[in-house]
Amino acid sequence: MTRNTYILIGILAVLVVVAYLVMQKPGERSSSSDTEGKLVTLDSLAVNKIEIKSPTRKVVLEKKGVEWYLAEPLSYRADQSNVASLIHETNNLEVKSIVSNKPEKQSVFQVDSAGTVVRIFENGAEKTSFVIGKAGSSYSETYARRANSNDVALVGGAMSYIFNRPVKEWRDRTILSAPMERIKEVKFQYEDTTFVLAFKDSTWMVGKDSTQDWVVNSLLSSLSSLQADDFVDTLITPPPKINAQLSYTGAQVSFSYLKTGDKYLVRSSSSPQWFEMQSWRANQVLKRKKDLVKSGT
Repeated sequence: MTRNTYILIGILAVLVVVAYLVMQKPGERSSSSDTEGKLVTLDSLAVNKIEIKSPTRKVVLEKKGVEWYLAEPLSYRADQSNVASLIHETNNLEVKSIVSNKPEKQSVFQVDSAGTVVRIFENGAEKTSFVIGKAGSSYSETYARRANSNDVALVGGAMSYIFNRPVKEWRDRTILSAPMERIKEVKFQYEDTTFVLAFKDSTWMVGKDSTQDWVVNSLLSSLSSLQADDFVDTLITPPPKINAQLSYTGAQVSFSYLKTGDKYLVRSSSSPQWFEMQSWRANQVLKRKKDLVKSGT
């Protein structure tokens, strides 16, 4: 080989060493031992209480019967799918490696007082507790530490977000829920304009006009689980002007448009709770007659 070839090989070797040292993140990693198994093991059906405490908030979720409810920082029905996701993801936290066992390094991985402490109870008794720290370098991994242990584990999954959801995402944002098959008629009222979408003789009609199947199917899907974007927990005075109302399955949903923010205040007759709904979402259900009927009818 020529002298230049040896020089290039030497440069390449130096670059490899530098890249390795950079990937090791000196100052963070103090242990490289590998381990197998899960961070925690749960009986998903027996879990009946979850406490999540971060430096900024505390959330307590409790199971009553078969449903989950928020107990702190307020009392409200919980988003069942988000709670189920938390339990499922927790039960699947696979430990990839132990990166440190030195207490003084816990702050580097944010598994000290800066982390999120999770306590999970089964049948009323505490089953496990652990601390969720910062995301790993790949952002598909997270640092975590079991309570009463100095071992900092690198676990699979972007867990920080799952445990640190805003409070509103732990609340059930359903305004009105009804099985699609029960919806046989929808009454639309826009101030002095009223019309009815009804299922007659195996087809959906507006008066004597035929409708567009895809538009009606999309509407029914949205109405079956009408979702809000946020909650209004303060008293609204004076009462908002109602711009539109939808009536179906024995309930009435009122919409009040807010020009500021281009959104609606929404409330169902089945609950005193007011919600916020962005216009794009409200427009999925606030259909006009011309949106529903087939052209030319």
